[in-house]
Amino acid sequence: MPRFIPLNYQQNSMVVINYLDQLQSGTFEHAIHHLIDERLDLSVFYPKYQNDATGRPAYDPGALLKIILFAYSKGITSSREIQWCCETNVIFKALSCDTVPHFTTIANFVSGRRKEIEKVFEHVLLICHTQGLLGNELFAIDGCKMSSNAAKEWSGTFKELKEKRAKLKRQIRYQMREHEKLDKCEAADEVRKQRAAQTIDTLNKAHDKIDAFLKQAAPRMGKGKRIQEVKSNITDNESGKMTTSKGTIQGYNGVATVDKKHQVIVDAQVFGEGQEHHTLQPVLVNIQDRFRRLAISDDILKAQTIITADTGFANESNMQYLHDNGVNAYIPDNRFRSRDPKFSEQKQKYGKRHQDKTSRNKTVIPASEFSFDPVNNSCVCPAGNIISFRGIRENEQGIKTAYFEGKLLQCRHCDKKTQCMHNPSAADHRKGAGRQVSFRLDSNRPPNYTDWMKHRVDSPKGKQIYSHRMSVVEPVFGNIGTNKKLNRFSLRGKDKVQTQWYLYCLIHNIEKLKNYGQLAA
Repeated sequence: MPRFIPLNYQQNSMVVINYLDQLQSGTFEHAIHHLIDERLDLSVFYPKYQNDATGRPAYDPGALLKIILFAYSKGITSSREIQWCCETNVIFKALSCDTVPHFTTIANFVSGRRKEIEKVFEHVLLICHTQGLLGNELFAIDGCKMSSNAAKEWSGTFKELKEKRAKLKRQIRYQMREHEKLDKCEAADEVRKQRAAQTIDTLNKAHDKIDAFLKQAAPRMGKGKRIQEVKSNITDNESGKMTTSKGTIQGYNGVATVDKKHQVIVDAQVFGEGQEHHTLQPVLVNIQDRFRRLAISDDILKAQTIITADTGFANESNMQYLHDNGVNAYIPDNRFRSRDPKFSEQKQKYGKRHQDKTSRNKTVIPASEFSFDPVNNSCVCPAGNIISFRGIRENEQGIKTAYFEGKLLQCRHCDKKTQCMHNPSAADHRKGAGRQVSFRLDSNRPPNYTDWMKHRVDSPKGKQIYSHRMSVVEPVFGNIGTNKKLNRFSLRGKDKVQTQWYLYCLIHNIEKLKNYGQLAA
């Protein structure tokens, strides 16, 4: 019978390890180690430490940030599990230089360093810009709704919570009577009596929790034209009850703004409401302020950077904000697919592309390629010239229509006249007029800012631009949700959840630097 070297897996062994050798080039752990040690300024963390002269030495914020980012990249958010990894995992040992922070230290660092981690996020974004990872050509905005560390069963308006408190009172009185009967019954065993006492104790705690919340908090009001009370949550009142494709959850909406060139996240915010209408303006203001603060652009929105977002961000006030501020945005309403002939048979033949081949054969540029502003009754041709407004009148079908006509002098010398004018030769002989276009209006109401956006999105240029939105922002959520395993926020309170969202978006951007940037190999 052959003989083998005996194996004893219970034995202990001392192995000489060089921690730097464990951080192999090209890996994510090497990227965060190099970035934090060589490129980032961590002095923003120093003011909270007061141990210059007295007190024990604190854990290095750079080491804490390394192990937290690496743990989050592996889907580990538990502070206890991160501490255990620092004790047992050689990569965590290398990143922390064999220090083992207590789980409370890790938890306090994550929950209490929102402003500092935001500064780190901005510094990494600036590095992405200096290394050419930002195109600043198109930004796609979208939200990802995820559960928070709060149960939706503890949600309700103040009226509903008061009714729940009254119901608990009735249940407590009933259980007290039943408990008294058990005490008088000699045949009742101790197990039944103990269970009855535990039930009463549980109901009392629930009642006291609701009672304390109703005495301390105020009704939570929603946003919009009709301001009315929305449901509060006793556990985390900054989270919101929101509807998703997988049902109703109690959570937060993580909104990310992604640059098209390399899918770098330029802004990350969380909101405790399911409706996305009111999130657009704060996101745009934050982007503008950040780019100005980082000296990337004095006014990134006026630089004609294209902004795209889905239908959840579309309402009349947002369209007016975009129009008045000159933002080059394409945000469709929820009916834009029904107006597109390519999707006329989508329900019958789902998954197949339908193209309007008749429009391809037309040599004349269609009116849909003209930028029509129904609010100001203005129109800009594909060559960038403003054409004259000729008035609004009813067409043959009785529909109100706005008519525009280009100046003959402009059209005669335009490079696009052969593709734009029906009879370009007439323009050369000073006959007729310039290009004429018309746009139908809704006869039941005056034009609004939503109509302005409809014309932008429905134009061939708008369709081409908006088609990029999904391919820009959705892979980012796929990476964070699937690869990084973020399916819920484990912290409570908007500030803490915002920190967690920053950390995951920071991980995504560091990966982009590792893959496309110039970090040391």
